[in-house]
Amino acid sequence: MADLALFLRGTWTVERVMLDRSSGARGSFSGTVVFEDADDGAALLQREHGTVRWGDHEGPASREYVWRPGDTPDAMDVFFPDGRFFHPVRLGGTDSEPAGWHAEHWCDPDDYRVTYAALGPDEFRYEWDVTGPAKDLLLTSRLRRALHGDPTPGWTLPLTRGHLPPGEGSALPQTPLL
Repeated sequence: MADLALFLRGTWTVERVMLDRSSGARGSFSGTVVFEDADDGAALLQREHGTVRWGDHEGPASREYVWRPGDTPDAMDVFFPDGRFFHPVRLGGTDSEPAGWHAEHWCDPDDYRVTYAALGPDEFRYEWDVTGPAKDLLLTSRLRRALHGDPTPGWTLPLTRGHLPPGEGSALPQTPLL
């Protein structure tokens, strides 16, 4: 893909399957992801909101990231809202060879490895493989472009940095909903 920001910009639906390999527990997240221009005109804001299901818990979850232009149009760098670098993304490729990317992020004491794959002009997937002494998770997300605008009109809830509010879902793994 020639221009990653152009590809991402807009509203997407997201379905995420979450697996804790150490316990066998499974969960899911369903919601909406919006990629929109930041105030600086160069970056994209990623805002995600939806419902997480994990064990007996079901409730709202949200997160946000900032995507900044990389060294080529098919590349961007992902940052946490507080400005810390997270990981790079590059989705080059051709029509005959799907675009894909692998990156890593160390979050002491665990290692986060991500694989991105563009599945077409209106769909992509990413999978986080989280391993270490504290976590053993596989989080698979599939995003599809919303065809009829924002499926959550009037959505004005504040976004968190990817964690449930304190005290909610204590049985949930203490990790952002990647």
